[in-house]
Amino acid sequence: MQPVSSHWIVACGLLSGIFAHPASAELLVHHDLPYAVALTIAEATLESCGSKGYAVSVVVVDRDGETIVAIRGDNASPHTMENARRKAYTAMSFKLPTTEYAKRFADGNPTVRQQVTLPNVIAIGGGLPVKLGTEVVGGVGTSGSPGVDEPCVQAGLDKVADQLK
Repeated sequence: MQPVSSHWIVACGLLSGIFAHPASAELLVHHDLPYAVALTIAEATLESCGSKGYAVSVVVVDRDGETIVAIRGDNASPHTMENARRKAYTAMSFKLPTTEYAKRFADGNPTVRQQVTLPNVIAIGGGLPVKLGTEVVGGVGTSGSPGVDEPCVQAGLDKVADQLK
């Protein structure tokens, strides 16, 4: 067996470079929900439920599910903070209102039945994704106002609608 020439190795290396496709990857571009907008959403949600006589907690999470703002309103029950956080997380994660997610759960959707075993996921209405156009940049959830959690959250989102275009 004859030794391989170093010229042959270099030539093969050059040829492989000619035929190789360059790695082309564009950087991901995304938007983040600023604190000031998250705070406005939370405060407007709290005010909306409060005007209806409900003591609630409100949580706004970012695109990664991390809490930006968490407010427990006066006289809100202790469990409402955790429920609000999980609703916000679920709405952000699955990019849909938690009332829709809860409906899929109630209808026996097998995927949803498995997903609710994940940490932080909950199948209860009261959470909405925060969208900039079609891009989900966060989630907001409230707890403590049976039957009107979602309308209160929508009021919070409506307050910043001009900033989410």
